[in-house]
Amino acid sequence: MGKNKLKKFNEYDTFPNTFDARNQLKGKWAETVFGNKNPITLELACGRGEYTVGLAEMYPERNFVGIDVKASRMWQGAKFALEKGLKNVAFIRIQIDFLNDYFAPGEVEEIWITFPDPQPQKPREKQRLTAPKFLEKYLLLMGKGHCVNLKTDSDFLFNYTMQTIQDKDIIIREVLLDIDQKDDLQEELKIKTYYERMWREKGIVIKYLKFEL
Repeated sequence: MGKNKLKKFNEYDTFPNTFDARNQLKGKWAETVFGNKNPITLELACGRGEYTVGLAEMYPERNFVGIDVKASRMWQGAKFALEKGLKNVAFIRIQIDFLNDYFAPGEVEEIWITFPDPQPQKPREKQRLTAPKFLEKYLLLMGKGHCVNLKTDSDFLFNYTMQTIQDKDIIIREVLLDIDQKDDLQEELKIKTYYERMWREKGIVIKYLKFEL
């Protein structure tokens, strides 16, 4: 780990809005972290946390938790949230495979997945964040009637997800093959992550899918 990453990693642990696997918060996020009973939205594989922070600014009546395995990335989002005085933002460093060990059934109401690694290699299929095993985790976490939002540059992951949810008869709420083609694009889709800016500079089209479990 480089010196800069190590510094961010260590500083991450000092922030009041950051947590890791040592924190036993399952079923206690509302009372312990946020001090309210507002709905909780997760951003999975949140990277630098741009979406977590951006959504929190848009919806002060909701709580947002960014999840990633790399503290040096989430450091940026956590720092931004503190600088902006946002009390409805938190970050936790865990592996998403163990998501249900850190959030209780019914504790989360919505999930965002923004520009995840598409894991195109066949042996990595089970690690795609829209693979059946993860959809089962999300259903257990949120229950029926709640939504997952996928924003991606990857045609492969987008098409894989479409096929997966169609095979499971999951309700599709919205499909955008190119978000720039929608005239009245909702504000939450205008948030741009580091990776989105990078892909846009290369002329890659950004896609969006919203489905209800």
